[in-house]
Amino acid sequence: MENISLIDTFAEFKELKNIDRVTMMSVLEDVFRSVLIKQFGTDENFDVIINIDKGDFEIWRNREVVEDDELDDPNLQISLSEAKKIDDDYEVGEDVTDEVKLLDFGRRAILNLRQNLASKIMELEKDHIYGKYKDKIGDIVTGEVYQVWKKEILILDDEGNELILPKTEQIPSDYFRKGDTVRAIVYKVELRNNNPLIILSRTAPVFLERLFELEIPEIFDGLITIKKIVRVPGERAKVAVESYDERIDPVGACVGMKGSRIHGIVRELRNENIDVINYSANTQLFIKRALNPAKINNIKLNEEYKKADVYLKPEEVSLAIGKGGLNIRLASQLTGYEIDVYRETQQDDDDVNLDEFSDEIEGWIIDTLKGIGCDTAKNVLNIPREELIKRTDLEDETIDDVLKILKSEFE
Repeated sequence: MENISLIDTFAEFKELKNIDRVTMMSVLEDVFRSVLIKQFGTDENFDVIINIDKGDFEIWRNREVVEDDELDDPNLQISLSEAKKIDDDYEVGEDVTDEVKLLDFGRRAILNLRQNLASKIMELEKDHIYGKYKDKIGDIVTGEVYQVWKKEILILDDEGNELILPKTEQIPSDYFRKGDTVRAIVYKVELRNNNPLIILSRTAPVFLERLFELEIPEIFDGLITIKKIVRVPGERAKVAVESYDERIDPVGACVGMKGSRIHGIVRELRNENIDVINYSANTQLFIKRALNPAKINNIKLNEEYKKADVYLKPEEVSLAIGKGGLNIRLASQLTGYEIDVYRETQQDDDDVNLDEFSDEIEGWIIDTLKGIGCDTAKNVLNIPREELIKRTDLEDETIDDVLKILKSEFE
């Protein structure tokens, strides 16, 4: 019964944890041999035979037959009189092989054996999970929400392994309940207190990249390459793509007819706006595309400092900057250039450049105003006070002081 109990326990682990046959047999034999060493001082004269298919095992001990008065080690030797009880034909110097029953070890030894077996298998399982997910870093996995906490979500994969999706790696508008199916990428795999910790992410740019590979066959097949992705999760993303086949329009292939291909990705990312941009090695052209939907008139580049001054019509400035400065910030990250926008207008004869007010207005305030496309006094005065405060994020008093100084110039 003890044999059956141990094998059943092992078979249960095998079924649930998917440990390979060779490893199972090796672990089981190692555990038995550790018990034999504790019990008899050595395991060298024992044969451990394991039959996983039948669900049983046997332990056989080999001992040399010696004269009754020469018996020194009962584990390695057997007296002639004892040997003849097994078979009358045994003679001194021959080897006797007899089976050792597990019950002979005693209940405490059997209990230790069970505990060692469970411990070994749990260690193997931890190594298996760690190795499996270490190889999956950057890949999409799907799991079911098991527990929702304030700072993280516990997700179970199809093998019942525990995965963690921290709040910081969730899209702000994500909302999950127990039983929901979640897709995310394997972001990090760590060992914490000797336990594998698998961290998932839905905010990493590579998650968006993997979704593109799933939804767009040309990317999966390598006909279209994703050059770079930048995103503010749940808000907006910019994806630069390139095709090495002139017959393929990379942007059109990614978006699909009436947005059919990209629609599933947008829905997965909680309606995150995705701008797909045709990559170009021409920096000026790439910056123009990155600032879409704004139409750019002129760009002046400073290659040394990786800066780009972009000039456009007044009505295009807000499009270039985007809500909360999101469009220009993502365009800067995508192109690798710090982008400043300026209104390109025919300056009135009586208009004055903001730089002329450097004695009265601090330089950083002038730079802030230029950052929203205002490089002259009338540019600033043409924008309503509340909008100026919102777009510059300057204090009310600061804006009032600036407006007072600029208005006095034309009075």
